[in-house]
Amino acid sequence: MEDLSKLKPAKGAVRKNKRLGRGQGSGHGGTSGKGHKGQKSATGYNVRRGFEGGQTPMVRRLPKFGFTNPTRVEYKGINLDAIQALAEKAGLKVVDLEALRKNGLVSRNDLVKVLGRGVLKGSIEVKAHAFSAAAKAAIEAQGGKTELVDARG
Repeated sequence: MEDLSKLKPAKGAVRKNKRLGRGQGSGHGGTSGKGHKGQKSATGYNVRRGFEGGQTPMVRRLPKFGFTNPTRVEYKGINLDAIQALAEKAGLKVVDLEALRKNGLVSRNDLVKVLGRGVLKGSIEVKAHAFSAAAKAAIEAQGGKTELVDARG
């Protein structure tokens, strides 16, 4: 068995940092590798984000467009085929938010809307924040129930 106290990094893997601005002894000369004069050679040099050297910056060249609705409610869509697969896998008759979370279909704060892709093979009770008309009809056609859950609860 090898002695772990004798481990060393590979040759050439560890290099000393370039100590800029530390005089002649640093090996980088009097200008410390920054050249002569100019804005970039000065101490404390910094350029604001998006500055393009005086050219009109991209953020001002491109037009503004679009709109973000501040009251939009974002739902996570779960299709009927996913609910059917979950019910078969876990042997569930009631698919609620807790079951969807446990099986990784939704996150903790997601609002869930059941959508109509796929078919159900049996009667399943589904609890969610919203249902599409097609999903609600398909669930009830199989003898299942749909229940709306309060988004705050």
